[in-house]
Amino acid sequence: MTQQLSLATQVWRFLLTGGFAAVVDFGLYVLLLVAGLHVNVAKTLSFIAGTTTAYVINRRWTFQAPPSTARFIAVCVLYAITYAAQVGINYALYMAWQDKSWQVPAAFVIAQGTATVINFVVQRTVIFRFRG
Repeated sequence: MTQQLSLATQVWRFLLTGGFAAVVDFGLYVLLLVAGLHVNVAKTLSFIAGTTTAYVINRRWTFQAPPSTARFIAVCVLYAITYAAQVGINYALYMAWQDKSWQVPAAFVIAQGTATVINFVVQRTVIFRFRG
């Protein structure tokens, strides 16, 4: 029986994992573009690689859960939903703050932050909830 990590430990591990997964996503995206793949194909493949990386590390390191196809599918669905929410929030704020010097970074940070919080809360309380 594994003891559940503290909330603070899980938050830090989740953030570190997300940063690493973003590096995987972006790095593969750039490599695939250099290799000549269409931008949408490159981004789709890199997003899948980044999401898979985040799932594997979070499952084992952050939430210490056993392997599960159902959990993997749930994380993929969650990431698809929060991806759509992130794009929508970013666009709404981008449009609302036209002609502001801080338009792009503020819209990006708020959208990304919102998606990150949703991802962590749902994964911690639903997908990887501790079963003692």
